[in-house]
Amino acid sequence: MQAVVGETGYTQDPDDLAPWLTDWRGRHSGSAAAMLSPVSAEQASAIVKIAAKHRIALVPQGGNSGMVAGATPDGSGKAVLLSLRRMNRMTRFDPESGLIEAEAGVILQNLHEHVAKQGRRFPLTLGGKGSATVGGLISTNAGGTQVLRHGTMRGLVAGIQAVLPDGSILDSLAPLKKDNRGYDLRHLLIGAEGTLGIVTAATLQTVPALLDRCVLWVGVDSPAMAYALFLELERRASGALEGFELIPDRALQSVLRHIPATRAPLEASSPWYVLVELVQDRPDQIAPATLGEALLVAAMEKGLVRDAALSASEAQAEDFWKLRDSIAEAERAEGPALQHDISVPVADMARFITTESPAIEAHFPGTRVVAFGHLGDGNIHLHVKAPADSRLPDWYENDEKAISDFVYDRVLAYNGSISAEHGIGLAKLETLARTADPARLLAMRAIKTAFDPLGIMNPGKTVPLA
Repeated sequence: MQAVVGETGYTQDPDDLAPWLTDWRGRHSGSAAAMLSPVSAEQASAIVKIAAKHRIALVPQGGNSGMVAGATPDGSGKAVLLSLRRMNRMTRFDPESGLIEAEAGVILQNLHEHVAKQGRRFPLTLGGKGSATVGGLISTNAGGTQVLRHGTMRGLVAGIQAVLPDGSILDSLAPLKKDNRGYDLRHLLIGAEGTLGIVTAATLQTVPALLDRCVLWVGVDSPAMAYALFLELERRASGALEGFELIPDRALQSVLRHIPATRAPLEASSPWYVLVELVQDRPDQIAPATLGEALLVAAMEKGLVRDAALSASEAQAEDFWKLRDSIAEAERAEGPALQHDISVPVADMARFITTESPAIEAHFPGTRVVAFGHLGDGNIHLHVKAPADSRLPDWYENDEKAISDFVYDRVLAYNGSISAEHGIGLAKLETLARTADPARLLAMRAIKTAFDPLGIMNPGKTVPLA
């Protein structure tokens, strides 16, 4: 393997390996025999062929910023980390279609900056954009804050290249609108978390650059009021509505305490806030600020809004978004918590938050629930914070499973999902095995076995064993 990637692409040095052996949340750690960093699909293919011959487990890794330990090796020390970070080229940009080919190691923020120079944008962003890579975003079918208008990563991948578990290279980078040659392997690989193959490149769909945008910070009384506001905005401005994020005052106060250079947008506090982004990417559309003012006047007349602020500049718009994007970091600084990335039907989310949050707190005295996120697409990040007098790691060891099982059972009672956008990885494997429909598990196991009969592709992740 070292001969394939050369000295610069191979390391067994413990100091080099250490940052990549623990997941972003610091909850899971493992060990690895080595870390390999190919610079091409051909090198990745050669590595996989060697791994298949000798039955060496491979753990693909991008920015290692995932939330479910999907890129963390086990503790055996026998697996090899396969880092795609050196594969970071962007090629073949087509200005007419807006399609761009990007290798798996391209960092999301670099992709944003590159296409911006071409007068385009890639309409997926998230808090970890400075470390998340294209390959990781594809492998987890990432969502983010623009799903409302543009969909998840699945909808933005027009073509894909991947190394399959036998080392063969699947070249489906051509952006075909129609292709009925049997199973859609592209969509099998998207969201598979490296268990069916290693994504090495993709053809991605960009959209026109924004001409203007306006971000609204709106105080509301309840999640139900926020949902009513969402329906009003969707009805009157669906073509311009790109973001709709629900934020409790609890989360805002955490951000203000722990994140430097942040300030509350409104003088008076509200129990809940909504961050709304309105955009313009065509000359014939209404200016977002004009539209935002009109929408707020109508919403206030209907009693849907307590108070609101409109961004007066791009800097202020970024300040509003910083408050939202910093919640996870601020919550981590506040102390231990269990994070649940869940979804229920959009129409039921306000009821879920209002009913289930106090139920969780009552069932586990001393805990506090912080629910925030993408209300417009039915995806909320539900954090259960440890009681103030908790001792770690005792709290995780004694209470984690009971709390998470309770949360997920309530989610399933609403016909929801235990993972809206973060994936399954290692962290949710047991929960999926316990809660998934038997038919789903049967299909997942059959697909995994068919693609990866030797079990070398990111073993122990995503697909529960029988």
